[in-house]
Amino acid sequence: MEYLNFKLIIASVLYSVIGISILMLSFFVIDKLTPGMLWKEIIEEHNMALAIMAAAFMIAVSLIISSAIHG
Repeated sequence: MEYLNFKLIIASVLYSVIGISILMLSFFVIDKLTPGMLWKEIIEEHNMALAIMAAAFMIAVSLIISSAIHG
């Protein structure tokens, strides 16, 4: 049972939830800072450049969050 440390599992789940929450919050902030509705532009208007920008932003914020969690 030493491989199954429940404190580490709970910490991993907690950090994952916190990281995903921060990522969603930052996407919401970027959505409000950009002109128009980001999701509408990507889905309905098929704006590929905006989709690439949003993906790059999400990857960058994810890397920052994972670095902060990992230490």
